[in-house]
Amino acid sequence: MAQDQENFRDSIGTINEEGKRAWVFPKKPSGKFYEYRKYVSYFLLAFLFAAPFIKINGNQFLMFNVLERRFNIFGFPFWPQDFHLFVISMIIGVIFVALFTVAFGRIFCGWMCPQTIFMEMVFRRIEYWIDGDRGAQMKLDRQAWDAEKIRKRVLKWFIFFIISFLIANVFLAYLIGSDRLIRYITDGPFEHLSTIVSLLIFTGVFYFVFAWFREQVCIIACPYGRMQGVLLDNKSIVVAYDHKRGEAENGRKKWRKNEDREALGYGDCIDCFQCVNVCPTGIDIRNGTQLECVNCTACIDECDTIMEKVNLPKGLIRYASEDEITKKEKFKFTPRLKGYSAVLTILIGVLVGMLFLRNDLEANILRLPGQLYEHKEGNIISNVYTYKLVNKTTKPVEDVSFKLISHKGTVKLVRNENFEVPAQDLAEGTLFIEINNAAVKSDKEKVKVGVYSGDELVETTLCSFMAPRSYK
Repeated sequence: MAQDQENFRDSIGTINEEGKRAWVFPKKPSGKFYEYRKYVSYFLLAFLFAAPFIKINGNQFLMFNVLERRFNIFGFPFWPQDFHLFVISMIIGVIFVALFTVAFGRIFCGWMCPQTIFMEMVFRRIEYWIDGDRGAQMKLDRQAWDAEKIRKRVLKWFIFFIISFLIANVFLAYLIGSDRLIRYITDGPFEHLSTIVSLLIFTGVFYFVFAWFREQVCIIACPYGRMQGVLLDNKSIVVAYDHKRGEAENGRKKWRKNEDREALGYGDCIDCFQCVNVCPTGIDIRNGTQLECVNCTACIDECDTIMEKVNLPKGLIRYASEDEITKKEKFKFTPRLKGYSAVLTILIGVLVGMLFLRNDLEANILRLPGQLYEHKEGNIISNVYTYKLVNKTTKPVEDVSFKLISHKGTVKLVRNENFEVPAQDLAEGTLFIEINNAAVKSDKEKVKVGVYSGDELVETTLCSFMAPRSYK
């Protein structure tokens, strides 16, 4: 019998016995938690659409330009030279999600994940508006392709395509920058054919995900659901069915008016299946924590509504841990949570420290490959270098020059005049460092070069200087 009760784990909830896709027609949710989720979702949607167009100190608030390896996170620009900072930021994000998963389960998926927000708060709400609630959608699905079905399907698919196109534009703004996207739009699609092709590909991907693939993204494609098996334990607070109260001694039973369920040994679960009907991934939460559950709380709202109608206490399905249900233990800040918190605090501290230590202008001076030193008149040793200056700010660095700091000597540019490093750009060139052989103590030593903007020292860097071995 116990083995039969575990049969639901043999396959995911969206696959039927024949191995085919079991299309999910969830009931339209309503209730306290659903209202809270709407507020959170609308705020995050506004943030998602606005973030590429918000500027801080001239920097886009969020940008992930993978092609040019330029990233902006909360207004801080990250260049390829700052890749270690970007990696630390991503690790912090992963640890943050892991910490909340250990404590509160898959709460990120149900409340903050863009996939869930778009699916449940945008596309499904349009579907409810056009096709109706669960029963009407199932009837329409079985209905022959008459005028009504064609009209509803074409209207829905057209709106889905328009929204997917808008999402693709915002996604492109994150990738290439909002300023460039606006310029491409004003120039017209035929001026940037490769961009419009990419945009249509993104549109197709989003349309496929939200019109057809849907909850399968959370169940099949996203690895986060499988992380639950590693991160969750009996102390994690998740959307849980109180099986002690719901099953009692003799299990569930349909509701009958004026029946003393407690005397008959039946639990408070009246086996109405409304928690199953409202689930966007088509699972039965009464089977326990499952891979498909995204903690969306739709079943909590639905069960509370039913309990209120039959005059039973709410909370049969609620946020709770397994230990709270079975042992009545309250949530505790466990050593595991303390460990994750400590790691997260250390990483945030390291990132903040590195951000404060980072210079707005980064300099790299390297000896020209394959070139040795040159011995000039007056006992002068000369080395040739290439330099690269990266300006990470939105303002140009003007009147740039180089001076030796560690040794007495001169720095000569191939172009003699001082120059400018454009905003959010780089400057490259060639220079010579010349030092009197009396000041050189070895055949290969480090020299410190200062980069100046006018009379202000803005950056220093080290480079190798070669001299004849006899001058040690």
